[in-house]
Amino acid sequence: MVDKSEKFNWLVRVGYFSRAILYSVVGLIALTSAGKIANGTNGVFLAIEDFPAGTAILWIMVVGLTAYGLFRLCSPLFDIENEGSDAKGWGKRLGHLGSAIGHFALAFSAYKFASSEGSGSGDGGSGGGGAQEAASGVLSMEFGGIILGLLGIAFFIAAFAQGKKAVTGEFMNRISAQAPDHTRTIGAIGYAARAVVFVVIGWSLFQAGFMSAGGEQVKTLGDAVASLADDGFIFTLVAIGLIAFGILSLILARYRIIPEMGPDGKVPHFRA
Repeated sequence: MVDKSEKFNWLVRVGYFSRAILYSVVGLIALTSAGKIANGTNGVFLAIEDFPAGTAILWIMVVGLTAYGLFRLCSPLFDIENEGSDAKGWGKRLGHLGSAIGHFALAFSAYKFASSEGSGSGDGGSGGGGAQEAASGVLSMEFGGIILGLLGIAFFIAAFAQGKKAVTGEFMNRISAQAPDHTRTIGAIGYAARAVVFVVIGWSLFQAGFMSAGGEQVKTLGDAVASLADDGFIFTLVAIGLIAFGILSLILARYRIIPEMGPDGKVPHFRA
């Protein structure tokens, strides 16, 4: 019989696998098909939909991205990564909260395409329609602008954390020693690119929340990459970096050290 800890372990690994598909496809599309990446997140999921067994892959991504979002949500709630409750620890945990929300949004986008609700929607307009509609809904609420603005700050914190990981290589502390050679280098390139993307997403949220830019300005992963298309060299470096992050995510799907589920079946304990 599979216990709760093992189920949790496998769900998180499916999450990393889904993240590997997502980031690899984003990077490849950016390098080879500028027209599709111009459609933002919709262009990414349209490309996956066109793969052999594309719909099945999308459903796997729905489950995986949701599982990964829940895994990251456990950080601010339960501190499963043992970050601590001081200012530095809460900074990292809030960064994980931003990551969780971002991956929930991506899972919802994948769901729309897997269920055929989003098919063909990447042919025109912005590709982040779902996220933009959600942002507009939040803005219509009392204190909605503050919520979006704070979420933008959370993404800035997450971007700083990604950049720090790229420089220090601290992400290796939670990867098995059996991981392939050059994992450190691949990860550094990937985290640096992800930091850039998180800054773009964070700025869009900050503008929408605190500068009255409107929910239509909010960007998800594909939209953030597309917004760099006019920057030429930087756009190419970020695209290559996202492919590297996809490769790293595939390595993490196999070699990441994942916290074990606690005896009550709810709060995992960190294991290093």
